[in-house]
Amino acid sequence: MSILSCCRIPKRGTMRKSSLKSSKSSVHEIKPSKKYENREGLSTFPRSVSMNTGGMKQRIIAEDILKHGNVGVPAEVFTFRELANTTENFNPELLVGEGGFGRVYKGYLKKTNQVVAVKQLDRNGIQGNREFLSEVLTLSMVHHPNLVNLIGYCADGQQRILVYEYMPNRSLEEHLLDLPPNKKALDWYTRMEIAKGAARGLEYLHDTANPPIIYRDFKASNILLDEKFNPKLSDFGLAKLGPTGEQDHVSTRVMGTYGYCAPEYAQTGQLTTKSDVYSFGVVFLEIISGRRVIDSTKPTEEENLVDWAKPLFKDKRKFVLMADPLLEGKYPVKGLYQALAIASMCLQEEASTRPLIGDVVTALEYLAIRADAEITPAPDEQEG
Repeated sequence: MSILSCCRIPKRGTMRKSSLKSSKSSVHEIKPSKKYENREGLSTFPRSVSMNTGGMKQRIIAEDILKHGNVGVPAEVFTFRELANTTENFNPELLVGEGGFGRVYKGYLKKTNQVVAVKQLDRNGIQGNREFLSEVLTLSMVHHPNLVNLIGYCADGQQRILVYEYMPNRSLEEHLLDLPPNKKALDWYTRMEIAKGAARGLEYLHDTANPPIIYRDFKASNILLDEKFNPKLSDFGLAKLGPTGEQDHVSTRVMGTYGYCAPEYAQTGQLTTKSDVYSFGVVFLEIISGRRVIDSTKPTEEENLVDWAKPLFKDKRKFVLMADPLLEGKYPVKGLYQALAIASMCLQEEASTRPLIGDVVTALEYLAIRADAEITPAPDEQEG
């Protein structure tokens, strides 16, 4: 951890551990829904999910999580009709996001005066019953300011719908990558705050959740931002219970997004919390550079962000080349060097040489401290 020590922060103990803008959607009154508020309620959840495909596997997953205890389920059970009312029959004008999993709509729960995000999974999409079940159970086990809050779900017939708090500033990706000319770029300290909050979410999953949870899909589009740009990790469909007892890894099919997966996981299917640390390093490099992890519009040698950065990591004089040009040199040069040192450590090929996410959080707490007097124009990019 010699590189992280450059931040000179006293060692601390392990960390313990939006909503859409106001909507005036006209919807019908929603009838009270049944809640599962205890362990017995959770045990009934798998039976509420259609067992048409992979039913036994789903039940095994549910029972595997249940046996570890520490589970409380505040998630509300909605009917399809209720969520249709909430989203004005899934009005296209309320569509706020779309991906391989399906579509996300802005909704309004009249009985609680709450604006929500309603994710309707595509029945033919990449996220199926297994991922739906994993997400509901995972978010029922964990609660932290940097994890998105699951309000409820619907498993009516073939419908698979998740209801979250709505995050008005949507995803980090939308504020960081491929910005339109008229959109203001995030300033340096906002970027460091977002990185710190996202790392805290991972730290909670790794160090406080029992058993530990490996997120497995850490990327900019899964980091959502509230009205104050506080980050929350979302989309837990690929989350996996970490190793317990004598195990040092879990073996699983390789899932995730190309470019973000740790090399040892992509090659062997062996998953550890250090796999998440690698993914964090990729996103942190995106935060610093404003570049996508894979960008086919770049010259061939620059298409892969990590491959582009590796030779630059070796020459301190070239660190300024990795800063996002949209920052216009408005960042503390020392802070840039330290941030790149953290990214480099997280991106080590050997998992054992990567830092623990708790140490990353400690370093980022230092880098996120605003010291505007430290912001000086960056050295000439041609220097050296």
